[in-house]
Amino acid sequence: MKRVAILISGGGSNMVRLVESMTGDHPARSCLVLANDPTAGGLAKAAALGVPTATVDHRTYPDRAAFEVALQAELDAARPDMLALAGFMRILTEPFVRQWQGRMLNIHPSLLPKYPGLHTHARAIEAGDAEAGCTVHEVIPDIDAGPILGQARVPVRPDDTPDRLAARVLAQEHRLYPAVLRRFAAGRRERLDLPPVDAMD
Repeated sequence: MKRVAILISGGGSNMVRLVESMTGDHPARSCLVLANDPTAGGLAKAAALGVPTATVDHRTYPDRAAFEVALQAELDAARPDMLALAGFMRILTEPFVRQWQGRMLNIHPSLLPKYPGLHTHARAIEAGDAEAGCTVHEVIPDIDAGPILGQARVPVRPDDTPDRLAARVLAQEHRLYPAVLRRFAAGRRERLDLPPVDAMD
């Protein structure tokens, strides 16, 4: 049984879906939810689900390296086999990523390699894209550039705003991330593309 630590920065909706999925014959279980912000709403949700929580407030450290030493100390205590970034809004340094490479996943709200970084939904609308979506990928030192493990798509509607599109993409994130995590924890690396569903009609 693989042990999974989930890293968050905010409300943790993807984290909740991951934790809820890791039951029964699932090859993994959540062992820690770790936030870089003590006010992250996902901490209370994780505690309510019975998952141990911890906080490493990045603002109390002089630089990324010092923050990551403290981050790694919490991970060492929890002994995870793999990490799942779920709305974790900190750029991780190359030494930290190298330590976990091949064992760390992230979900990104675009159809990578399109639109790495921020403001993905606005960029998709501004470009006139017919589709948007989300991607689960392995984390490598280059941001949002690791091997793609799965994608889910939604159409971009003529009246879409970034917020409307984000809500429909988020619904697909909640489908995609648990499915990819289950396969990854079982040692499967082949790509998963979910059938398109235009959620939240």
